[in-house]
Amino acid sequence: MTNGAEVALYALMLLLPLSALFSRRLALGTTMKMALAWIAIFAVGLMIACQRERLEPIWDGARDALVGRDQRVTGTAVRIAMAPDGHFWASVRIDGVERRMLIDSGATITALSVATAKAANVDTTESPFATAIDTANGSVQADRGRIARLEVGAITVRDLAVVVAPEFGQTDVLGMNFLSQLRSWRVEGRTLILDPKTRT
Repeated sequence: MTNGAEVALYALMLLLPLSALFSRRLALGTTMKMALAWIAIFAVGLMIACQRERLEPIWDGARDALVGRDQRVTGTAVRIAMAPDGHFWASVRIDGVERRMLIDSGATITALSVATAKAANVDTTESPFATAIDTANGSVQADRGRIARLEVGAITVRDLAVVVAPEFGQTDVLGMNFLSQLRSWRVEGRTLILDPKTRT
């Protein structure tokens, strides 16, 4: 949408409530107060719309808080609170790239979306053959790759095998090949506790 069209649209959006307000034939003072209130609301909304790219990190932080992104390190253990959806989501660094990953003990191997694999420069060309992976939506053909360094809080795992496929959508999953490299992992109440084998 061009700037001129955007201005016209915003002006129309403001005109509609103002015209409805003036048609009510209220006292002049009351009408002016309500008109100023509508203009202020519109100005704030317009400012937010114009600055949406700058405000995006704030929205992302608020979204993460709402879905239960609560991860902290106690000693060497990482404690992750259960999200409202009943799952555990970890804040992860994949070769320096930050992602939010679902921890799934039912997944044999860690799975990455195509976007995450590209962002982290995961090489999926080592094997010319795709691997069949069973998912909730059936079997998919996935490329294999390896992560040089994966970090979850104080826990670091190196040379971790992963699979990559478009069918995974935007979801990244930490599977059993990650969990099996820990000293232990357990759920206490609504908290998942990950204990590394050694201090990293």
